[in-house]
Amino acid sequence: MPEPAFLQTAIDIVTRAGEIQLARQESGFRVSKKGTTDLVTEVDLECERMCRDILAERFPDHEVLAEEGGASEKRGSRWRWVFDPLDGTTNYAHGLPIFSASLGLEIDGRTEVGAVYDPSRRELFTAERGKGARLNGVPLKTTDTSVLIDGLLVTGFPYGALRASGDLLEIFGAFILQSRAVRRLGSAALDLCYVAAGRFDAFWEQHLKHWDVCAGILIVEEASGRVTGTDGAPFTPAAGHLIASNGPLHEEMLRVIRECRAGGTRPRTGAT
Repeated sequence: MPEPAFLQTAIDIVTRAGEIQLARQESGFRVSKKGTTDLVTEVDLECERMCRDILAERFPDHEVLAEEGGASEKRGSRWRWVFDPLDGTTNYAHGLPIFSASLGLEIDGRTEVGAVYDPSRRELFTAERGKGARLNGVPLKTTDTSVLIDGLLVTGFPYGALRASGDLLEIFGAFILQSRAVRRLGSAALDLCYVAAGRFDAFWEQHLKHWDVCAGILIVEEASGRVTGTDGAPFTPAAGHLIASNGPLHEEMLRVIRECRAGGTRPRTGAT
């Protein structure tokens, strides 16, 4: 069982990251490119430095994996913190208030603690394995929607989506036809938390990184949701693709993706 100090540390770091994010919106920040459309800001880097400093002080024998700086030198530790300092950087750089900080703790390779903070809405999502998921201290539960046409879905696309695997747009189109509606917010961490909170019925995405989803997956699972790869296999960070659902819709989500990949998609009544 994780120590209470682990969850409190996760909360301290993501809320501090949120404070930095809001403050730098007021004071201004520089933006640079990691790729043609992949942005990084001074704020990403500042939040990551803060995280590494706190963890080095509190848990000097723990490993850290974070988006901008990669893995720390403490390889082989039982404890590994996985941090996204600013999930939704493109939104943030454009002034769109849909972004977050996300931090998960793995112990012996399994995520045991997770925290995601949305500073724009002052919403703190947390989970400890076996203890449930919460939003600002209130327990979370996924929806009971059981028919895909009644489902509100959310997804995301990788940077350079048009150069990525060819089934991205086909799967997106199939879900538009077969669900109530599909949204794209731009923060995978919040997408997962919103499934846990019952705001969405399911989320799918390909080409994800471990720091995008480490905390959010645990939050979904602890809110009685289900998470697998898009092929139905257990999610693995190396594969980087997933479906996170309320549970009842999961097999239907898998069916749609399977039909698309087999070339057997059939238009069905739906709404956009």
